[in-house]
Amino acid sequence: MDRPGLAAALKGARARLTPADVGLPAGTRRRVTGLRREEVALLAGVSVDYLVRLEQARGPTPSDQVLAALARALRLTDDERDHLFRLAGSAPPLPGHIVSVPRASTLRLLDRLTDLPVVLLDAKGDVIAWNALATAMLGDFSAWPPEQRNIAWQQFLGGRGRVARPPDEAARSAAETVAQLRLTAARYPDDPGLARLLDDLRNGSRLFVRLWDEGAVAERRASRKTVEHPELGRLTLDCDALHIPDVDQRLIVYSAAPGTSEAEALALLRVVGLQDLEPSVVPDRGP
Repeated sequence: MDRPGLAAALKGARARLTPADVGLPAGTRRRVTGLRREEVALLAGVSVDYLVRLEQARGPTPSDQVLAALARALRLTDDERDHLFRLAGSAPPLPGHIVSVPRASTLRLLDRLTDLPVVLLDAKGDVIAWNALATAMLGDFSAWPPEQRNIAWQQFLGGRGRVARPPDEAARSAAETVAQLRLTAARYPDDPGLARLLDDLRNGSRLFVRLWDEGAVAERRASRKTVEHPELGRLTLDCDALHIPDVDQRLIVYSAAPGTSEAEALALLRVVGLQDLEPSVVPDRGP
């Protein structure tokens, strides 16, 4: 691990960003060029003290999940992300392995999708980015520990989410998740993160084992999803999966037809924005 090099890379990337680049308000009194440490820590889901120690070249060796979160928060290019991994003594994502760091261009697109809830998933279902409306509708994804920030993990091993689903919808979604994971396992037989996820699911969920043994395979595409939101009530939303082929990631976009009660609910959600409607809750367990 090149601690001075890593510290310089983090500080340099932070200094060249503005709050507007990452969708944050600028405020009136800013004493630093670029983002504050507090802002980067918030975006990456790490503590400010942890980031301070990394920037002072005295921190611990960051995990791949933390490196990926920092690369996402700092809007690094693919080459800059790989360089950050190498400075930390880690191997960058390899060909044939799942890419879990969003591209800067994808994050710019996400920043501009301000009127609909959107989350970005990698090939194994890790939630790797989301917009403000997704937080308002589904809860704060940063409340999940990085190693649990996965749709399948939360669906089969997690606790109650911010929104509930009818039993038939929950059963359908669970089957779809497992069918998607089977396809992913065939595409990435050597990915260590996927292997760990499947081990956790097999060891922790009898339902997952039963569905896995049924052998169904299917690509998850557009669907309709019904949820019970604690503030907005029952919502039936269109759920479109927009595939980004070269990195095998999916933008999950929630929408409703104009003139429906769901469209009115989403409009209300845009007004509410990032207000903390229900503290200490975690998001729904799966797009």
